[in-house]
Formats: sequence, C-alpha cells, structure tokens
Amino acid sequence: MYPRSVSSSGVSQTVQPFRIVTLAVAVLVLAVATATTARAQTYSALYEFGGKTGDPASPQYTGMIAQGRDGELYTTTPATPTGPCSFCGSVFKITPSGALTIGYYFNVTPPGSPYTPFGGLTLGTDGSLYGTTTSGGTFNEGTLFKMTASGTLTPLYNFGTCKYPCKDGIYPKAPPVQFADGNYYGTTPNANDGTDTGVVYKMTPAGKFTTLHAFDFSAGYNPHAPLIQGADGNFYGTTTLGGKTALSTCVVRFASPTCGTVFKMTPAGKVTFIYEFDKTDGAGPIGPVTQGSDGNFYGTTSEGGTSGFGVVFKVTSAGVLTILHNFNGTDGQTPDAGLVQANDGNFYGVASAGGTLGYGTIFRITSRGTFSVLYNFENTHGATPEVTLFQHTNGILYGDTTSGDTHGGGVFYSLNIGATEFARLQSTSGRIGTSVSILGQGFTGTTAVSFNGVNATTFSIKSNTYLTTNVPSGAKTGTVTVVRPSGSLTSVQQFKVTPTISSIAPTSGPIGTVVTINGTGLTQTTKVTFGGVKATTFTANSDSKVTATVPSGAKTGIITATTAGGSATSSSTFNVTPTISNFSPSSGKVGTIVTITGTGLTQTTGVTFGGVAATTFTVKSDTQVAATVPTRAITGKIVITSTGGTVTSSGTFTVTP
Repeated sequence: MYPRSVSSSGVSQTVQPFRIVTLAVAVLVLAVATATTARAQTYSALYEFGGKTGDPASPQYTGMIAQGRDGELYTTTPATPTGPCSFCGSVFKITPSGALTIGYYFNVTPPGSPYTPFGGLTLGTDGSLYGTTTSGGTFNEGTLFKMTASGTLTPLYNFGTCKYPCKDGIYPKAPPVQFADGNYYGTTPNANDGTDTGVVYKMTPAGKFTTLHAFDFSAGYNPHAPLIQGADGNFYGTTTLGGKTALSTCVVRFASPTCGTVFKMTPAGKVTFIYEFDKTDGAGPIGPVTQGSDGNFYGTTSEGGTSGFGVVFKVTSAGVLTILHNFNGTDGQTPDAGLVQANDGNFYGVASAGGTLGYGTIFRITSRGTFSVLYNFENTHGATPEVTLFQHTNGILYGDTTSGDTHGGGVFYSLNIGATEFARLQSTSGRIGTSVSILGQGFTGTTAVSFNGVNATTFSIKSNTYLTTNVPSGAKTGTVTVVRPSGSLTSVQQFKVTPTISSIAPTSGPIGTVVTINGTGLTQTTKVTFGGVKATTFTANSDSKVTATVPSGAKTGIITATTAGGSATSSSTFNVTPTISNFSPSSGKVGTIVTITGTGLTQTTGVTFGGVAATTFTVKSDTQVAATVPTRAITGKIVITSTGGTVTSSGTFTVTP
C-alpha cells in the first residue's frame, strides 16, 4: 500500500496508512507483591519502543492514551528515531495484548506539515481521534488535528494564526477534550505575544476556533495539561507556574519563583484560581486534575512538599486543599502525570523518578490518603514514566515510559489490578432520544441496554467493542448497563438525562394555581421554581409531565424544573397575577396609609386610588402592600399593578376631606 497525498486547510502532506503487518510484540510479565492487598498486581512490559525500523519512542509527560471504538489503545510519541523524521513523531495504536501498529508518521515536508505531537490523543463522539502538535503548521507554532481510526489525518487549526503580538495560543502540549456541549476545549502553555502565559481555547466540531481565556503573569499561567469538565459543568485544570508570586523561595525546575495553581473556568471563559501552591504544599503541577466519585479533585505536583519531591493532593471546588501524600524519594519522586480513579474506587498514578531502584514507581492511593507502591521501575523493562495511566474497559491499567529498555525508547506497559470489566460512555449526558455510543468488549449477542433500569427500545451492535443506543423515554440518571451473553457490563460514569420543557399551561395565574409542565426527562424532578422561587408542592406525574402549584412569593418569570440530570427552563414566561382580598382602612383623607392584603404582591410596580397613582408605597411581603393616599386622589377602586398583571379591589376606598 503506497502513501497517499491529502490536502486540508491549505496543507498538503503524505499520509502513511496503518501497516498491514504489525510490529513484533515483546512481553515481560512481573508479579508485583503488595502488603496492603491479597490481590496480586501484575506488571507487563507489552512493547519495547525502538526495536524495529520506524518504531515510536520517548512518550512525554502530557501524553494521553485513548481507547478507540475497536477496543485498541491510541496515543502519540514525539520521536521516531528510525522513521522518516526522527524528531517528528507518530501516532500508533496497540492492542491490549501488545501488538503495535503505526497509524501516521509526522514529517517536516512539505512545508506547513504538522509534527512533534507531545500530547497523545482523545476520542471524539464522531469516532475520530483528536490531538495537537507543538511544531509545524502554517506558522510553525503547532497545530490541532483529527485522525480517523483508519489513519487519515486532517489539520483543523494552525496555532499562531492571529497577528503577533496577540493572545492566540502556540506550542500546545496537550490534546483537546470534547465536553458535554459537543465542542473541544484545550490549553497551550504559551501565547503568540512572546510570553509563556498560555491560553484556554474552544473549537467547534465545524472547526471554528476561539480563545476563551488568556493567562497573564498576575495570576496562574503556563498550563501544560488537558482540561476536565466537572460535574457542575465548569472546566478545571492546572497551571504549572503562577500564583503566590511573593513567595520567592518557591523556585522549581521551571526557573520560576511561583508554584502553580488549580483553576476553574466557566464555559464562557471566566477563570477563578481555586488554589495557589506555596511549595510547602506542592509546586509545579504538570498533570491534569481528575474529579473523584466524591466530587473532589485529585492531582499531583512535580515538586514541593515536605521533601521537595512532590505530593498527591485533594482539593474541593471551593479551594480547600488536603495533602494526601508527600513523596520521600524511596516511594517515588517527581510525579509529572495526573491520576486515574479506577473502577475499584482507588486512584493510581506514576512517579517519574525515585523508588527503590531510582527509575520511578507506580502507586495506588485512596481518597483518605492510604498509599502503597505497586511497582518499582528497573530501567530494563521501562523507566521514567511520565504519562497519566489509562484504564481500559477490560479493567487493566495502561501507560508508557520515556526510557528504560534495551533500545532506549521506553516501553508500553500494562498493570493488571484485578479490576472488573466495565462499559465506557462516550457522552455522559443527553435528552430523551439522544444517541449514545458505548465502548466495552463482548458486545456481540447483547440482548438489552438500560439506563438506570429503564430499557432502551433500540440499540445497534456496531462491533464486539462498540455499540450505540438511544436514551429511552422514562430513562433515569444513573449508570448504563449492557446485558451480554458473558454477563452484564455497567458503565463507570453516570449518564445524566437532561430534562426539557416544551410547554406550560396556564401561562398566568395567582398564587395557588396548579400549572402543568410538559417536556421530557422529568421523571426524577427534584425542584420546580417560578421566577426563582421554589414550589413547595409539585408532582412528577410521568416522564413528560410535572404539575406544580404556584408558591407564595413566586415571581413572574421562567419556570425551571430541576432533575438529577440537570435543569430545564420554559421558553415562555409565567405571569404571577396579583390578588386583593382586603384593604384597611376603607376610607381616609390624603396622606392616610392604607394596608392592602392579597397574594402575588412581591413585584408590585404601582398603586392607584380612583385612578390617581400613589407616589409612595411599600411592598411589605408577597401578601401585603402599604400605600399612602396621594394628593388629588378620588373615591374609587384601588388598583395594584405588578409585573404579572393588574388587579382591582372589589370594594371602594372613600377619600374624605
């Protein structure tokens, strides 16, 4: 099969298809004894890089591993020592048993071609793999690309497009990640203004690129790691530098007097630094954070802590940090990678140096900080692990090292922790009827797919490792289960059934009115609000209907229904109409203060006496307004006007001389 030429975004390059003959597999299996568990941990060096012509080599610290729809593992390396360009890198895939295939060789020719992919890959909901290169592209400042599983690579964006100096990102180290809105989000450690501050960007599936936030030296900056989306819908990440700039003692290997941060960013691009490291509690976070099942965020710093060798930390979204472990050298040091929470509930990570042999460790840690070393790297079957571990749906952890084999290029390895198989959802939220892709194994012969116990009416088995289904009516937020001939698989993620509101009836009424809310995904409704005021009485009649009583204090505005899967708002406004039940006194002269009682009076905007507007009135509560009889008032009805409508008293107020 010959290389083929493709052209995209004005860039023409040679694309190497996947090799028909896979490279030889070198496997070494080592039993790892631990004192903290009776279950054995098995380390296997599945493939030694550099042993064959064209082999990849030296995967770096920001590299991410992705599981494809075919059940194989995909990632990148920035080097291919004996390939067409030694420093240009490649994309490769590898089976869970270690058979490696090159998917794409990057090259410097023709000019403008992307090359040097540090960051690894992520899987999009379209089945393509997405990544970045630190070099190449139109301006030689890096690219964002996608690649099909068959090896067709398409450049999507050339970093450095905006005219210098500007806040476009350059030299990206991490791949973009697709979030719930379908868009791809990522970071770059540098900006196109000559600084090392970096940016956060967004790219739509159609390829529209936007810089959402540009970091500066006044706060955290220089993000290397990919972002994650939290359960609250916000984005979370780390900056390697920045933070408490006054702490000049915090000098890490990045030659900066600052220690880095953990930050939160809204989808609109507003950044809040929720924690700033100060060396004693860590310094230089390079890897990403991950959100645990308890809602907290977990990560590592490459330096700092009591010994200066780095820490494992836990931080809340409000910024309360707990040091779970200080590395001391013998148990590892310099943890550049992030953590993964496996389906056994524990967190797993790697330290790139230290350990009993000095070449790094694989460790396990609980959310409470119970720490154990599972494997010490020994420089012949892997050394210097810098890549965040990835758990395949077969339950086994996978990673790679930058060095430590007979060829000097590192290894791709697995660690069998004895975890069970599971299913992985490509998207974790959606409305009734949304198509959902599920990864796993043994899908051939599947008989049912259910969303928290509610069976899907349709599903399609695409392969033994990939199927699609639609969110059924009545589906509940929770795990998704696939019933296979070999046994059921349950997703590690919760699928959130997003509610919708299609109509409300009636669209106006006084306090106490029963309103019917129609939509989808309403089975698990937990709250209904009228203009932000919570209804005390509501009933989820079905997946498509909720009835709610307009509460005291309700305000004219949209109706919101909140479920376990999110919130939905009405497209039309519900008008809370006021009522007048009484007023006192019933007569009086100009200047008399009249107390008017009723309902829905919170948003009163005007009071009239016989058609003459009161210049002074006070809203005491939702049931009471006090108004002063105005000059030139005449005997007649009292009328109250609010944002929800107008109401006239049944009785007459007599103006006395």
